[in-house]
Amino acid sequence: MSSPVDETLWQRIADHHIGPADASLSFTARLARENRWSAAHAERVIGEYKRFCYLAMTAGREVTPSDAVDQAWHLHLTYSRDYWQTFCPEVLGRDLHHGPTQGGPVERDRYYHQYAATLAAYEAAFGSAPPAAIWPGAHRRFAVDPRGVRINLWHDIVLERRVAQALGLFLVAGGWLAGRIM
Repeated sequence: MSSPVDETLWQRIADHHIGPADASLSFTARLARENRWSAAHAERVIGEYKRFCYLAMTAGREVTPSDAVDQAWHLHLTYSRDYWQTFCPEVLGRDLHHGPTQGGPVERDRYYHQYAATLAAYEAAFGSAPPAAIWPGAHRRFAVDPRGVRINLWHDIVLERRVAQALGLFLVAGGWLAGRIM
């Protein structure tokens, strides 16, 4: 990684520990649990969230996070004392608000282009493209991923489309055969 332009700001962000140090469930562990990620992946996402925060302060325009980074941001906002009393004023030097989209095609187009510009700003600031596992391309982020839903795997059974189709065909064929035998 090349050095960010504002090395002092970057160091403050990179050094910031989110949440109480003595918590039995750390910020990283909670982020991993709530998103069904490994602890190592959650750590990488937190690192990317910190890079996003750096971009938000230095890019000179609005930036848009990836979905994974947005999950870290949402969770950090729930640590409200840390976020509003320490992170924003002491680490970032100003507030960083999170606003949802108003929806519709104009907003989707706006965020699509804003996200693509964020990816370019990331590469300019850090000297390499963002990791695709955390920062997918704009098409994936705004055309493919929004079709997904978050589910509770404790409660629901999830099958790949091919497996579900094969199972459906098997059940239909089984029913047809049972009707012919009787």
